[in-house]
Amino acid sequence: MRTTPLSLRSAARRLGVVALLPLALPFTAGAALAQQRPAITTLELEPAPLASLPPVPPAVGLPQLQGQVSCPALQQRVQSVLGREAGVWSVTVADARGRLLADVNGTRPRVPASNQKLVSTAFALDRLGPDYRLATRLWRLPDGSFRLTGEGDPDLALPQLQRLTKLALGSGGSSGQTPSLVRLQIAEEPKQAWWPRGWHPDDRYYAYGAPITRLAVTSNAINDAVMNPPSRLQALLQKSVSQQGGAVQVSLVPATAPLPPDAVLLHQEPSAPMHSLLSLANTESHNFTAEVLMRQAAGTWNLAQAQQLTSQWLGQQGLPMQGVRVADGSGLDRANRLTSRLLAALLLRMDQHPYGRNYLASMAVAGQRGTLRNLYKGTPLQGQFYGKTGTLTGVRSISGVLLTSDGPRYVSALSNGAYQPNTTIGQVLRQAQQTQLCPG
Repeated sequence: MRTTPLSLRSAARRLGVVALLPLALPFTAGAALAQQRPAITTLELEPAPLASLPPVPPAVGLPQLQGQVSCPALQQRVQSVLGREAGVWSVTVADARGRLLADVNGTRPRVPASNQKLVSTAFALDRLGPDYRLATRLWRLPDGSFRLTGEGDPDLALPQLQRLTKLALGSGGSSGQTPSLVRLQIAEEPKQAWWPRGWHPDDRYYAYGAPITRLAVTSNAINDAVMNPPSRLQALLQKSVSQQGGAVQVSLVPATAPLPPDAVLLHQEPSAPMHSLLSLANTESHNFTAEVLMRQAAGTWNLAQAQQLTSQWLGQQGLPMQGVRVADGSGLDRANRLTSRLLAALLLRMDQHPYGRNYLASMAVAGQRGTLRNLYKGTPLQGQFYGKTGTLTGVRSISGVLLTSDGPRYVSALSNGAYQPNTTIGQVLRQAQQTQLCPG
């Protein structure tokens, strides 16, 4: 909050301090007064009573999304675009002042598909910061064995494994001797926690539905999902060690198992920085990364707890939470429920966030980048809309920030059953670009 500096005199008045000013008396009268009593010293002054301080002004908060539509012209245009399909749509448009410019079914909860990633990535950026990196760590235990721990780095691959096994073979590089056998523990989540319960069993066989584990070589996907990540990791570790002339005995321990007090960190492999992770989740709609980011932001890989903490964070931002349900971090779970009004309010909130530029930069761009690269190309929307897409059978959602001559517009459009949703959303965005409809 900015304040205007006060003059010393004004400050004194506000603090109840009485300034001693020269008396406006003739010289003779003043001299006579001085003869009647000694000069007043500071120590003899009785303290002036403190004036009651004025009430503290309310804090200057971030703009909040208003509850009433304030642009009838745009509201009418959006309703006209939706037409007879309005019942399957939720559309909200807001501006940087928090004005609700248009809103159709904005408080009706809908399946958001991958628009859910806007929630998990905002949560992660706020909690972890733009410089955060996931870590894969190799520990040496007091008994001479080793433990491998991870935080779900989506880019963990063979080069990192080879560095880790080389260090294990060299006992951390301290002796220079290669042991005949390396005993290595893999710290991992239990199998029942690899997939959110709401993910359809058929989706789990595809790369986009790969299991969510802490140690996930190439995000637990090759062409399709890797169904048993620890088994694959064990095979890769054994191959890497044997190529270096050693042998390894791999065992599996719970990720929650505490490290011994005297465990020594031998090496840490950092992931790409947060801005790259955010872009992977939002621009390319990578489910695995979004799930990991939500868990790391929550500080727990217990999905139920992570869901609860994500919801609590949303509420703490002052967002409209009625009907909202967080079921996972990626949107593949059809139990997720978001409203277009919540998403528009979240986009508004994040645009005012200290890391808001990182958030915006993580999104796809109409006609240019990511999952929007082939949409709205050659139209006035190209390069002017930064957004997140979402697609499930019967579900299409696009939400993001539309750049206009009058500042940003925050637009969320969720459809559950629309016929040609991409076309409709494009028409909504074009109407939102018409700034003359909503004069300031």
